[in-house]
Amino acid sequence: MTAISTVTTRSAPVVGFSTGTAAPLSQAVVHGGTIYCSGTGPLDPQTRTIVSDDFAAQVRQTLTNLLAVVEAAGGSRDTVLKCTCYVADVADFGTFNEEYRRFFDGAAHFPARTTIIATPHRTGVRVEVECVAAVTAAVPTV
Repeated sequence: MTAISTVTTRSAPVVGFSTGTAAPLSQAVVHGGTIYCSGTGPLDPQTRTIVSDDFAAQVRQTLTNLLAVVEAAGGSRDTVLKCTCYVADVADFGTFNEEYRRFFDGAAHFPARTTIIATPHRTGVRVEVECVAAVTAAVPTV
């Protein structure tokens, strides 16, 4: 059986629930050379608060947080294979696409992607993204 390891990084906060309860999840799980990242949102890594009400700023922070988890697991922007994206309001879809394109511009490829219009579980969060990525480097021991 291939080893399974969990990844935690302080470079990206776990999005807790509005009730203040801790989320019962790992930031990422690595198995067989593949990184499975939980959904992440627009929280500032230092303050653990939502970065802004501005949707574009939330998208940028969400993708930055997601990449921090991927990198902590031994991957990179170039190894992100698939993203599942949750956007609260269909009216923000165009802005989401612009920010997503800008974030992955210059990467080896655009990841496969599914985008779902859904209400996030935490008040004020307007976007959440999860991904699957490939491992390209040894996972650092923390």
